[in-house]
Amino acid sequence: MSVPPAVAGGCFGEDDPPATAGGTDLYFVSDVLINQQALVLPSDHPGTGRRVSILGVPLGFGSKLAGVDIGPAALRVARLNQRIAQLGYEVRDLGDMRIARPQSAGKLEGKANYLQEVSAACEEIAVEVQNIMNSGELPLILGGDHSIAIGSIAGVSSFMRERNQTLGLIWFDAHADMNTPETTPSGNIHGMPLSALLGFGAPALVNVAGFAPKLEPRFCAHVGGRDIDQGEREMIRRLGMRFFTMREIDERGMSACMDEAIGIASRATGGYSVTFDVDALDPGDAPGSGTLVRGGLTYREAHLAMEKITEAGGMRSFEIVEINTALDINNRTAELGVELILSALGKRIL
Repeated sequence: MSVPPAVAGGCFGEDDPPATAGGTDLYFVSDVLINQQALVLPSDHPGTGRRVSILGVPLGFGSKLAGVDIGPAALRVARLNQRIAQLGYEVRDLGDMRIARPQSAGKLEGKANYLQEVSAACEEIAVEVQNIMNSGELPLILGGDHSIAIGSIAGVSSFMRERNQTLGLIWFDAHADMNTPETTPSGNIHGMPLSALLGFGAPALVNVAGFAPKLEPRFCAHVGGRDIDQGEREMIRRLGMRFFTMREIDERGMSACMDEAIGIASRATGGYSVTFDVDALDPGDAPGSGTLVRGGLTYREAHLAMEKITEAGGMRSFEIVEINTALDINNRTAELGVELILSALGKRIL
């Protein structure tokens, strides 16, 4: 048997005999198995035969700073659709949802600003996301502020619930997002979505999609936390939910932390959702966020996390939020957001 041209002069010595299996000569070159029938290599088109639906959610009144509602547009400017299609996916862009703008100031400061408006939007988001999944497509949700996760993850959870399956979650964020109207220092609902999904907080948020809770803490992992309020800290301890803080990532390394996080989320029978707040990243790499906290994930740590998620194969939806175009520099944060999405969808270095 002659060595295929693609591997001539490979990693084995000239005197090393080929391995055999069932009469077929086999060669092991750089961990790639080669035989007479096929050359098995990673695909440059990991999305072949798969479909992605993109849903923009330009909701910004879960926070206070203008600009986050244009996040979906910034991602599209960075050629999100075309670059996903280059990976082999069939891409269906549903455009941006029509979000009703509040006609008055939010309700009592320190409680839950724009509660009814956010709740109504999340009900619509949940329906849209569930419809995407019913069509056999992967939902890719573009925020908007992080309050939209109440609706998007409710939609995935509803889909799983109809099939008697549980949903896991990997939540990337500098903040815990586990305040309630009783503990919030700001009244901003983008600081409350994870607690609402776990069944705590204002009923209008907790009961989106008609059931609660959407998630079980034992199937959830939070990655990148470094700015946690006292009320959130108490809830985390009470629930026993797994938080991978920046200190633990510093000490153990991103690879080990992500392996454990994926293992936790994979215990759910229906796979897991991923939601990524860009403030999880270090501000030096992602300046376009209204809630910057120094000392976040590096460019490569974030990509490693996405690469490990796609290799694990259990992701059922992906969401990216809190890109604030008014604070960004030359669309740098949106560009990085697109790169991370591509890594989560299977793009490889080699």
